[in-house]
Amino acid sequence: MENNLFSKASQWLFDSSSVEYLVYVVPSDDLKMDSSKVQQIFNWPQPKNIKALQSFLVFANFYCHFIENYSKKSLLSLPSSKKDSPFIFNEEDLSQFQILKESFTTAAILSNFNPSLPTIVETNASDYALGSVLSHVNDSGKHPIAFDSRRLSKFYFF
Repeated sequence: MENNLFSKASQWLFDSSSVEYLVYVVPSDDLKMDSSKVQQIFNWPQPKNIKALQSFLVFANFYCHFIENYSKKSLLSLPSSKKDSPFIFNEEDLSQFQILKESFTTAAILSNFNPSLPTIVETNASDYALGSVLSHVNDSGKHPIAFDSRRLSKFYFF
């Protein structure tokens, strides 16, 4: 009680193979997305305006490190989110929006980093995005630890 920290016994969890922490499910050897949050993303309605599109992207961005090539998948929905531009959500944007939502239902389960296993960093780049995957290799193959991707802005071009 020296630092006035308190805890409720109802919030304790013992002898469990996984725990829900914030928006993650953390089993003993992996990291998964919370299935209720994935369901929310999958059921998200088509955006009707820029604010709705931005709300979706902010919510979805929290899990971007589970999705390979996330920046590329979310790119086509973004041109209409620029300030002072009319909101136009065409068929191509709708298709890309659905692909992005579906990618959350097939997202990888991430492995915890283990310094004793061989580690691979794979990178790729296009004219508009960069991507990378950090993986472990064991007898059963490659297992992703984390994905990262970034959209290139005009400041990266010469």
